[in-house]
Amino acid sequence: MSYFIEFVDVTKTFDDGRKVLDGVSFGVEKGQTFAILGPSGVGKTVTLTHVVGLLKADSGKIIVDGQDITNMNEASLETVRKKVQLVFQSGALFDSMTVWENVAFPLMDSGLSEAEVEKRVTEKLELVEIADLGDLMPAELSTGMKRAVAIARGLAAEPLAMLYDEPTTMVDPLMSQTINNLIRKMQRQLGMTQMVVTHDIENCAAKVADRVALLDQGKFVFNGTIEELYKSDQPVVKEFVEQDRIRFQDA
Repeated sequence: MSYFIEFVDVTKTFDDGRKVLDGVSFGVEKGQTFAILGPSGVGKTVTLTHVVGLLKADSGKIIVDGQDITNMNEASLETVRKKVQLVFQSGALFDSMTVWENVAFPLMDSGLSEAEVEKRVTEKLELVEIADLGDLMPAELSTGMKRAVAIARGLAAEPLAMLYDEPTTMVDPLMSQTINNLIRKMQRQLGMTQMVVTHDIENCAAKVADRVALLDQGKFVFNGTIEELYKSDQPVVKEFVEQDRIRFQDA
């Protein structure tokens, strides 16, 4: 099977001796949305940052679009980062720039003409349904709207894959649904390969993912469909599903 993103026996230990990834292996097929589940602090975001080379694995291999990026230098990684865009939980927008300028930022050294930049930014703002927010500053936006802008900015580079770090955390239910719809839209309209890390099954993973994996103590203890997750008789999986159900009911 050919994967767009593949981890092969990847390990990562931090300076404090904590092994965050302990021989992790998985693959994300082209055009698939893959969600990594788990509570805070288990290494979900660490996994995402390895995909774009912001962190280096201690051992194992990471392959993106057929290229082994495990030991790539920064110059080579820039090519990978154009193919794969990471949307941080914070949005990571530039506070001194308008929404339009934030989305245009990745195109500044692209060689595109002003007219081409304007066309692409307008297209991406329309795609994520925030075309009327172009003149606003980040401080004027809700958390959810900031994430929508961050998605538009990632799409401006016209990547082959998008990575989302806790996209629905700390946003209201209506905005959560909007973001989930955007993630599905990217897959259906653009054929985008996507990875989502989240602690929410009902509020996120069940709505966007083709496959899900549960990360626990540095290892994937489950990898399959949502339906298979709910039917799993593994104690750690059952406990996580039950905690999510209680949290969803209390929300």
